[in-house]
Amino acid sequence: MLTESVPARRPRRWSARQDELFGQLVGLFLREGFSDITLAAAANRLHCSKTTIYSLASSREQLVRTAVVFFFKGAAERVEQKLAGTTDSTDRINAYLRAVGDELRPASAAFFDDVSTFPPASEVYERNTQIAAARVRELISEGVASGSFREVPAAFVAEVVSSVMVRIQQRRISETTGLSDAEAYDELATLIVHGIRAQEPPHSVLSSGT
Repeated sequence: MLTESVPARRPRRWSARQDELFGQLVGLFLREGFSDITLAAAANRLHCSKTTIYSLASSREQLVRTAVVFFFKGAAERVEQKLAGTTDSTDRINAYLRAVGDELRPASAAFFDDVSTFPPASEVYERNTQIAAARVRELISEGVASGSFREVPAAFVAEVVSSVMVRIQQRRISETTGLSDAEAYDELATLIVHGIRAQEPPHSVLSSGT
């Protein structure tokens, strides 16, 4: 998933209290979105001063972007950790797409709706999607080379996957199907794996002579 210059860890200069508040803030955004949450409202919800909230970022826009980057960067690291434990090509692409879905599952529809309408956050999600699509292309190429997948043009399949990922990111899939982003990734995993898996050769019928 996302490879960002901003680390998934909180800045080291933060105190333990700031670290705790930022984690709570990210959780709040994931549950409820952020379009209607002002810094004053966030301070009230987190039982801290507005000054403390400002110590996390100099503006609301910066705070939101930092939280969104943190969420996707952490998700990317966890997805790759899950992938590291698999070797079979079919298992790897299935594990990757389903892990992406699992990581998106805690985020509410309100969060993704707000991400789509807030350019700094939308850019982060879009870049995340592009990198994920490139990773899928790598996994497909690996599977074709190993014989686990039938001879498919990896670039074409990856382009199809990328198009679906972009539609998920742009909220089009949610609007037209009612599926959440996480559910859409689950269905995409099933579709791709069954579509490109190499078919088992038919069992030969031995003549019994009768």
